[in-house]
Amino acid sequence: MSPTPEHRGERPQPAPRLAARGLRKSFGSHEVLHDISFEVGVGRVVVLIGPSGSGKTTVLRCLNALEIPDAGELTIDDDVDIDFSRPVTKAQVATLRRKSAMVFQHYNLFPHKTVIENLLEGPLQVQRRPLAEATADAEELLAKVGLSEKRDTYPFQLSGGQQQRVGIARALALKPGLILFDEPTSALDPELVGDVLGVMQALAREGWTMVVVTHELAFARQVADEVLFLDAGEIVERGAPEQLFTAPREERTRQFLSRILRPLD
Repeated sequence: MSPTPEHRGERPQPAPRLAARGLRKSFGSHEVLHDISFEVGVGRVVVLIGPSGSGKTTVLRCLNALEIPDAGELTIDDDVDIDFSRPVTKAQVATLRRKSAMVFQHYNLFPHKTVIENLLEGPLQVQRRPLAEATADAEELLAKVGLSEKRDTYPFQLSGGQQQRVGIARALALKPGLILFDEPTSALDPELVGDVLGVMQALAREGWTMVVVTHELAFARQVADEVLFLDAGEIVERGAPEQLFTAPREERTRQFLSRILRPLD
C-alpha cells in the first residue's frame, strides 16, 4: 500500500523542537526513568529501542503528560516549558497536548463511532473547529492513509492494520507538530505491518516531527535521524542509525542487537 497523496516537503507549521532534560519517573520504589535527556529537531525522527521494561513507553507518556515525571524539564518551541519539580497545571498539560498527538499500540478507537466520526471527535469536541473544515481535513487524511472507502465503516469491520492507520489519521486530525508512536505495529499480524510502516515512512518524508518506540529495527534504520537505546530506565547509547546498528560503542547495545538481529537456525 502506498499512502496517497504524499505531498513531499509538507508539514504542519510551526513544527516543534522538543527538548527533554533530566526526566525521572518512579512508580513506588521502582525508578523506571533515570535522567532521560534528548532533543528532537524540527522535522526530525527519533526512534527509541530497547528491551521490554526499559522505559521506552514511559518516556512517550511523559512527553504527552499521560504520566507526569517526578523531575526534569520539557520544552516544545516557545509554547511549552514545564519544570516537573514544581506542580504541573492543567493549562500546561492542555498546551502540551495541543502540540503533540499519540498513536497507541492498541488503536484505542471509539467502537461505537464510524471511521470518519473517530477522526472528527478531537477537532470538534476539543478544538471546536467548524464541522465542514474538520470533515474536509478528515477525508483528506483518510485518503493519505489509503482508507477513503472505509469512511462510514465501524472499527470492528476493519483489520488491525486498517484500524492502526485510522489511529494515525486520527492523531493527524488534531494538526499536531509532534507525533508520538508507541509500538504501532506490535499488535498486528506480520502481513499487516508493512501498510502501517508505509504510512509512517511517508510522514517522515513529509517532514513531520516524530518520536517512535518500535521493535522494527529495519524501519528505524531506514527512517530515523537518531536512535536511542534504552535499558533499565537510562539512555545507554545514542547515534545515527548506521553507526548504532553496525558499530555500537556499548557492550549492552551489542548484546541487545545480537539477540534481535541473530538469524534464525
